[in-house]
Amino acid sequence: MSAQTENPAATSVEPAVRELWSQPVTVVRLVDSRRADALGKAGVHTVEDLLRHYPFRYLDLATAGSIRDVPLGDDATVVGVVRDVRVKRPRQRLTITEVAVADETGVVVGVWFNQPYVAQRIKVDDRVAMAGRLEMDFGLKQMKTPFLERLDAEDGPSQLGRILPVHRATEGVSVNWMRRLAHEALTLAGDAPDPLPAALRASHEMPSLRHALRAIHFPETLEEAAIARRRLAYEEFFTLQLAMAIRRHRAVADTPGHAHAIDGPKVKALSAALPFTLTADQRAAQEDVFSDMAESRPMNRMLLGDVGTGKTAVAACALAAAADSGTQAAMMAPTEVLAAQYAGKVGPLLDAIGVTWILLTGATPAAERRAALASLADGATSVAFGTHALIQDDVEYKHLTLAIVDEQHRFGVQQRLALRHKGESADLLVMTATPIPRSLALTRYGDLDTTYLRERPGDRGPGHVRTRLVNTSHRAAAYDVVRSAVRAGRQAYVVCALVEESDAAEARAATREAERLRTQIFPDLRVGLLTGRMKTAEKTSVMDAFRSGELDILVSTTVIEVGVDVQNATVMIVEDAERFGLAQLHQLRGRIGRGEHPGEFLVFADPRSDEGRQRMKAIASTNDGFALAEEDLKLRGEGELLGERQSGMPRLRLASLVGDAHLLAQAREDARALIENDPHLERPEHALLAREAETLLGDDATWVRGG
Repeated sequence: MSAQTENPAATSVEPAVRELWSQPVTVVRLVDSRRADALGKAGVHTVEDLLRHYPFRYLDLATAGSIRDVPLGDDATVVGVVRDVRVKRPRQRLTITEVAVADETGVVVGVWFNQPYVAQRIKVDDRVAMAGRLEMDFGLKQMKTPFLERLDAEDGPSQLGRILPVHRATEGVSVNWMRRLAHEALTLAGDAPDPLPAALRASHEMPSLRHALRAIHFPETLEEAAIARRRLAYEEFFTLQLAMAIRRHRAVADTPGHAHAIDGPKVKALSAALPFTLTADQRAAQEDVFSDMAESRPMNRMLLGDVGTGKTAVAACALAAAADSGTQAAMMAPTEVLAAQYAGKVGPLLDAIGVTWILLTGATPAAERRAALASLADGATSVAFGTHALIQDDVEYKHLTLAIVDEQHRFGVQQRLALRHKGESADLLVMTATPIPRSLALTRYGDLDTTYLRERPGDRGPGHVRTRLVNTSHRAAAYDVVRSAVRAGRQAYVVCALVEESDAAEARAATREAERLRTQIFPDLRVGLLTGRMKTAEKTSVMDAFRSGELDILVSTTVIEVGVDVQNATVMIVEDAERFGLAQLHQLRGRIGRGEHPGEFLVFADPRSDEGRQRMKAIASTNDGFALAEEDLKLRGEGELLGERQSGMPRLRLASLVGDAHLLAQAREDARALIENDPHLERPEHALLAREAETLLGDDATWVRGG
């Protein structure tokens, strides 16, 4: 369907209609205080919430088949009369609800397990539509857990036609009433002006907002509903990407940056000092970073590196370029352990090429801290490694032009920007070793350009670390693997989900497990304990002991999940693995096999759900972090993986990061192009977009209008 031609009368709709969208849902006819309370439980508080409370499925009554003619194994909708309703209890904790529906050609039985409430809303002689997959079981035609809709309940609006929309109901507002209220909301405020410019809609053959809203709630055909859904999903992505494009443009386009020297003597010396050759991915990433740093506008880039792909080497090259430019760089990590590790790994390389550096964390002694602050302020130090300590108010840099934030998802937006703002228009490189699906990266970090690292250096290919799911009855065999590794001069981790035992948790706790292993299983080996609750000095001491080989086994919580690099560690046992997400498990796996010796990743799990079993199957089947990230997105859904919502960002009501990735990519491209051509949204056709952006950006909104 092409974009709808606007009715001249419709385009003159007063902006007041759009203002209605923010009004309480009680302004909609038939919504009294009782129904408003019930709607509120479903997240419907305003008129817009009701307009955006889209159907989650449709019953196509026009093509409903007769029971006799529907092929077995097909998904279908049948219409008939309820002939029998029964609730059976064959055993404790199991109820089976059966509803027999008949038409003039036959009978089909709907079957629901542990859903006795179905029988409470359906009675004999009700006329219903039932949708599901038709199967033959015990000589009867059945549908397992079908959707059931009563057709002869309260009359809905007359224009429903033959496509019956199904909105999610809530206690106190039935499906029929939800449909009715959606119709009332459209009558009241469905003619609001369209924020998407007509030219943009036309370029993608998308209908207007008013047409899309009516078509998704009450379509005449399923094709019309699909077209409406595509337009509304695109709008959700476009609104989000517009805010991202504005932030990006403000950060890089209108701000003069520092053009770094990218082929200076220190960059060349670092290349010679590296004890390995960069992979093709690392060289491509270095080229992206250097290209940005050479520009006179600030870099705004995210480096996504799968575990073991060597993003630290790329960061080191950037640090050398800043030093060649006679300016300063800071690299911030989320933990003191990781900050110290970067200082330990990159510091000697900087020493070799004559670049001065310091380490600054919360544990830095007062006298050492005062000296460090003085050296940053007068420019004597070129590179600072550290934690949040790098962004404290009393930390001043003489000329900071490069800010690197590692594992940036562990910092808030304001924290990573605080490091950048320690300099004047400093380049920003944010890094993560947590693989993120491309669609999720575009949604959460759409203001950043992205570079991916997938290739592992040397011989550390996909088979370098072997993953095995181990039954708890084979625990002794897993311990034999640990003992064999230690006998060969290697080391091992044992990871637990909890620090201490609790009444609510059955998982093995790290403290108890360390004591058990030390006294009962490996009394002849050196077993250490590392948890996030330990004091900094204790954590540092334990990690140093493990890194230097003074410990054979390290029992730990997920404090070792990110960045910890002990190349002699080749075995890891993970207890209660079903408690971890795929990304966490993959990160943990990345702590072993980091050197020349192959690794063994032994997973103990007892998943009680289908999702848990699929997660375990996925972690065992691939070492590709980005493939696992995509699987995690499919299993857990974008709602959970998006985590905390960014301030002001709209939630996705309709669009799916899994199914609509193509729309997201298109929306990002369109939003960036629009902002490049009209950075402050000053053109008349962008007036509504400007208002949307002001709402989304909150405190940043003054920039939209050029303030």
